[in-house]
Amino acid sequence: MDPRFAEAASGELQKMREQGLLREEWPILGPQGPEIRVEGRAGTVLNFCANNYLGLSGHPELVAAAHRTLDTWGYGMSSVRFICGTQRLHLDLEGRIADFLGMGDAITYAACFDANGGVFEPLLGAEDAILTDRLNHASIIDGVRLCKAKRFVYEHADMADLESKLKEAATARFRLIVTDGVFSMDGDVAPLDRICDLADRHHALVMVDDSHATGFMGKTGRGTPEHCGVMGRVDILTTTFGKALGGAMGGCIAASKEVVGLLRQRSRPYLFSNSLAPAVAGATLRALELLGQTTELRDRLESNTRVFRERMTSAGFEIRPGVHPIVPIMFSRFTPDDATLAQRFARALLDEGIYVKGFFFPVVPRGLSRIRVQVSAAHTPAHIEHAVGAFTKVGKSLSVLR
Repeated sequence: MDPRFAEAASGELQKMREQGLLREEWPILGPQGPEIRVEGRAGTVLNFCANNYLGLSGHPELVAAAHRTLDTWGYGMSSVRFICGTQRLHLDLEGRIADFLGMGDAITYAACFDANGGVFEPLLGAEDAILTDRLNHASIIDGVRLCKAKRFVYEHADMADLESKLKEAATARFRLIVTDGVFSMDGDVAPLDRICDLADRHHALVMVDDSHATGFMGKTGRGTPEHCGVMGRVDILTTTFGKALGGAMGGCIAASKEVVGLLRQRSRPYLFSNSLAPAVAGATLRALELLGQTTELRDRLESNTRVFRERMTSAGFEIRPGVHPIVPIMFSRFTPDDATLAQRFARALLDEGIYVKGFFFPVVPRGLSRIRVQVSAAHTPAHIEHAVGAFTKVGKSLSVLR
């Protein structure tokens, strides 16, 4: 290696370290859950930053399903789907997730990042247009870049700007509006009812990445289309199995049979990546079975989220309003150096037994650093009480609260 290359990388790391902006990984000892053990610390801490919305990551039913699947179907596939990487298990999972989401068919990927990376290029060409929300997830941004369709970026959740862009792209063969269902940094829900109305008016298609909603948003957990009352009006839906549906890995695209059929022939991440491990497919199937039987977990999550948001607001914290279990605790009104404050706050909370992380540029825009709290159905009232108390104590010690 050219020594200048390593020297340049080392210099960048040192600069981040001096600014207190080096992202640290705190190893967890044991399974994911509301209470975890962190390497180098005695006892347990409460995890308030996982995507484990329904508490299924360590659920005994899913662990048992994974064990059964290992015994029956083996460990790995050692192949992509079209060679010898398709088991009946994979087809069953695709059928089940399509039914759960109310779509015609589904195709699975190693991650939703791969799904978003592999959805645009096979379906759209230079004569088409993609209209994408400015705050869409990085995987959507990267997927759009791989496609030759013309790109129009509309301001975040701005329906007037979206309609302006739709008119600007009026000569395109196909126009596809793409948005996150829930935006992962702020926890705000896309106005899908108004987006679908615009799509109908301008004869456009709608795609939603519902990774932070599948399993718990909507009355039966069918995601933001159910929450916003537009089930049946979204043309393409991508989502993940790595959050509420067990938290392991994997993702999918759900759409009509024709769209999914074309993706099976042309989507590069699907064609050139190994199939999902059988244990992941089997446990995800079990997660979907559980969610089809009862809404108890999503109901408990909804209650926990409401209580936490009310308590943190009453304590005096600035949080982004909403109903989602993503609860951003903002620091920009306290100091221009909000990134460093977010890091200090997170480390101090760990000392109080709360595991969270500070988010700063480039994960969020400059000046909008935060701690992104994520509530789980697995949190008890005592956990929430402890978390609010710890936030309040640290907030006062760092002059965030009076």
